[in-house]
Amino acid sequence: MKAKKISQLLIGTNNKGKLREIKALLPKNIKIYSTSDYNLKSPKENGKTFRENSLIKASFFSKKSNQICISDDSGLEIKLLNNQPGIYSARWGGKKNNFDLAIKKVFKKLDKKVFNWRNRKINAKFICALTIYWPSGKYKTTIGKIDGKISNKKIGRKGFGYDPIFIPRGSNKTFGQISPKKKYKIDHRHSAFQKIKKFL
Repeated sequence: MKAKKISQLLIGTNNKGKLREIKALLPKNIKIYSTSDYNLKSPKENGKTFRENSLIKASFFSKKSNQICISDDSGLEIKLLNNQPGIYSARWGGKKNNFDLAIKKVFKKLDKKVFNWRNRKINAKFICALTIYWPSGKYKTTIGKIDGKISNKKIGRKGFGYDPIFIPRGSNKTFGQISPKKKYKIDHRHSAFQKIKKFL
């Protein structure tokens, strides 16, 4: 699919952390709009996969704004918890997306699942589905992943979401300890973006 280069773009998210990260990945010559510029609330995410939810958001925001939109759906999969929280990653934080609450829920579920899990390696991965959607109905979705493990405690104030408990493979620090500039170059969103940037 050959696409005309994009000069302006709506980032389809009401999550300030995601907005900041996607904005940092985009070429500087593109004029960026956010959902707040159009006073748009997020649609109901009733897809069964990251890919489906990413498309739901990108198409919704694009149609509402008549802009080309880039939107992601991402989350944490913990192998020991049968890949939970997965597509429900944000919803584990309740109506207010309180990730302190979500992280407590992760630890509580691990406590129930395995005795002394804090002394074991708990494999996990972050997944991101990134969709660019054109008002014409054309779209492109890519998937990015990063493997790692769950920290036995919450560490670091950088990043957002589950970043303080996720240690990427090859590191001994959580995403909450890694500088945003470094994180943006290695994480799941960056991986998905590398596959989609040729359309920008």
